[in-house]
Amino acid sequence: MNSELSMNPIITHFTDDDLYKFSMCCAILNCYPRAMVRYRFVDRNNTVYPKGFAELVREQVKYLEDLRFTDEEQAYMEHHCKYIPTWFYTYLKGFRYSADWVTVEQDAEGHLSIAFEGYWHQTVLLEVKVLAIVSELFHIVNGDIDKVDYEAYYRKSYDKAVRMLEGGLKVADFGCRRRLSHDAEDATMRAFIDASKAVKGPGVFTGSSTVWFAMKYNVTPIGTMAHEFISSIAGMYGPQEANHIAMDMWQKTFIGSLGIFLYDTFGFKAFADNFSEHFARVFSGLRVDSGDNLKQLEKICEKYREFGIDPTSKQVVFSNALDTDRALALHKAVAGRVQDSYGIGTHLTCDFGELGIQPMNIVIKLVASKITEKREWSPTCKMSEDKGKFTGDKETFEIFKTLLHISH
Repeated sequence: MNSELSMNPIITHFTDDDLYKFSMCCAILNCYPRAMVRYRFVDRNNTVYPKGFAELVREQVKYLEDLRFTDEEQAYMEHHCKYIPTWFYTYLKGFRYSADWVTVEQDAEGHLSIAFEGYWHQTVLLEVKVLAIVSELFHIVNGDIDKVDYEAYYRKSYDKAVRMLEGGLKVADFGCRRRLSHDAEDATMRAFIDASKAVKGPGVFTGSSTVWFAMKYNVTPIGTMAHEFISSIAGMYGPQEANHIAMDMWQKTFIGSLGIFLYDTFGFKAFADNFSEHFARVFSGLRVDSGDNLKQLEKICEKYREFGIDPTSKQVVFSNALDTDRALALHKAVAGRVQDSYGIGTHLTCDFGELGIQPMNIVIKLVASKITEKREWSPTCKMSEDKGKFTGDKETFEIFKTLLHISH
């Protein structure tokens, strides 16, 4: 490829990543240290990437091998993430990325394919970084970033923050994976920090899922787990009890901390069948990431009431494709029925529609797992509360539907 297309590293800090990748890594090491997994990249917009784009991605993945977990990052996490055991930081100190875990290809039409394979505790730390790389690279080569005035974006973000905080939202930045750029997330963080100092309303900027930015601005890192934790366990043991096993392994690792469970890997019914009164009391709340937000809230409240638990004592985090207007309307509709908070991603870190810039619609999902190296691979998938929407192959999806008695 033409050397002029070679670029400087996009990811330059080990903790420029979502907190839940580190918390999951810790739980994986604690519970499944020999588990192996496969991941697959999905571009929901079927984007045609410029010629040579795969080589640029490979170059950026190779740069990850130079990252090191620093003393500064360790000190910050030890102070703000007391639920993480000390031994895990020893692991991170010795952690080294390997480009050998990653395969990147591009077909004749320009479509991109990316796959990871390896030990789960290693490859779990690739997903968010690689998504952020693909997103920023695309916006660079597409000429989008040249159009951006980051101070103007700061002002736009500040106005969003004021509206959210005056409207009473507890809101966090969840924008690492599909941000326009590192600088765009930085502008967002500055805006929300400044607005939280100026606005004396009921809302709170709770922090960022991106550990690096939480450290830079001395706020709380936010996050617990992703769907892959339950999805991988489903591959190992089957989907029927995957939520139960995941909740059990999670509480054994974090002893009651990090108690927001992401329940919709296989839809609400599959989760509810595994959600005992014990777990309802041990976990501090749930995260809604698909389906109709208010319908999901009704199901959650009803389930808590079945156990004699007052829903107002529980937290519900909403993170399903939110923007300022949707979040404010949802908070008003929740009306204090639970302790609601909001994780907002792309709307905070890639909202440049007025410039003709569209955010990427890309994900990386775990598609197969095995509990040790010696086992055969078992396919898995991720469903949701959005009917017909799934990640994984069609055959596995149909098998899981049958096993879980799902009709749609």
